[in-house]
Amino acid sequence: MISGALLQAIAFYAFSAILIGSAFAVITARNPVHSVFFLILAFFNAAGLFVLLGAEFLAMILVIVYVGAVAVLFLFVVMMLDVDFAELKRGAQEYFLVGAGVGVVLLGELIAATYLWKFSPAASATLGAPTPTHISNTEAIGRILYTDYVYYFQIAGLVLLVAMIGAIVLTLRRRPGVRRQNIGQQNARTMADAMTVVDVKPGQGA
Repeated sequence: MISGALLQAIAFYAFSAILIGSAFAVITARNPVHSVFFLILAFFNAAGLFVLLGAEFLAMILVIVYVGAVAVLFLFVVMMLDVDFAELKRGAQEYFLVGAGVGVVLLGELIAATYLWKFSPAASATLGAPTPTHISNTEAIGRILYTDYVYYFQIAGLVLLVAMIGAIVLTLRRRPGVRRQNIGQQNARTMADAMTVVDVKPGQGA
């Protein structure tokens, strides 16, 4: 009989292999629509790894936000816009060295952030703190998010709201001949403006 640890190890290597393969296919696929599909597959396998780690909240957010919103939005944009990707790829070779240099710098920063954070006092306190067992992972994140980091959470929401309004304003184009809704004019309209009473005499109807 297969033990639970062996099943967990098999699931981990399966999710990891598919995740790495789909991530590699995202940047190698010639068709951009196929790249988006591989990206969605990578998100699903990353969510599976989060479930194996006991972070079910992060897995749910990854599926709902990234797969259900971001990746689907990418897919619609790629399919609706007539973008000449061959023309875009022609100039990519000119900036290959610059992009490779930026990638190496980012990789070094990630490695440094992974191994050097353990030496900070805050990290030592975090590692030594007991893990609560009577509450779920989602409840623990909610308690921290809405108590210690509630102001940062509200600021992040405000920034996203401003970004959404800015995107709408920047893409709004006034075209002649298009009827638009005027909320103030509709609210100020009276019954006399909206309805006309006509006294039709006998024999004078339309």
